[in-house]
Amino acid sequence: MSLYKEWSSDKYSLAAIWKIEEPESFFLERTELPAPEIKSEKRWMEYLAGRFLLKHLKEDFPLLNIKPDEHDKPRIDNNGYYFSISHSWPYVAAVVSPYVECGIDIQCWHPRMEALQHKFLSADEQALFKNDSQLLTLAWSSKEAAYKWQGRRGVEFADHIHIREIEAVADYFDIKIFMHLTQPKREINAQGIVSEEFACAYIVHHALFHPFSK
Repeated sequence: MSLYKEWSSDKYSLAAIWKIEEPESFFLERTELPAPEIKSEKRWMEYLAGRFLLKHLKEDFPLLNIKPDEHDKPRIDNNGYYFSISHSWPYVAAVVSPYVECGIDIQCWHPRMEALQHKFLSADEQALFKNDSQLLTLAWSSKEAAYKWQGRRGVEFADHIHIREIEAVADYFDIKIFMHLTQPKREINAQGIVSEEFACAYIVHHALFHPFSK
C-alpha cells in the first residue's frame, strides 16, 4: 500500500494522500468501476486512484453515483457525502465529509511557479509570499481548494479568493482566506502541508457552515 497520510482534516471530515505505485488491477478490484472514456493511461490511473481513496475513507461511498452538478462540481445524490479529489502525478488527495462542503488540492513542484504567480495572486499576496516557490505552490493549492469548496463557476483567483495570512504551525501551515463571492462573504480557514515533493492544502471547518448559506 502507498498511503502517504490519513487524518481528520477537521472534526467533520476525513482526508488522505496516496502515492500511486500499484498496477491498474489493484484499483479496479477495489472500486469495480467501468472504464470511462479516458485515453491517457496516467489520467485513467489518477481517476481510479482518486475514487479508490474515497472508498478507502468511507467504505460505503457510492462511487457509481458521482455526477457533476450544474457548476460541474462532482456530487452524489442528496449530498450523502460531500467530497473533493485532487491529483498531481503520482499523488492523489481526497477529503470526505457527511456534514460540510470539501475542498482539497495537491500540487507537485512546478518550475515556473514564480513566473506564474501574477496570474493567481494579487500584488498584496505576492508580497506576502516573497517569491518563495514552495509557498507560492501552497498558495495555488490553497486557492484551488477554496474554489472547489465554493463550488461555483465565474471565479477569478486573484480577485475573488484572497489569502490574508499564512503562518507556520508545527508541521503544517495555517491559512486565512477571504471569499468574495460566497453568500455571505466570509473568511475561511485552510491548512497546508509542504513535503519534499508537493504542496497540499485543504479547507478546515471549526463550525458547520456552507458557502451559500446564512
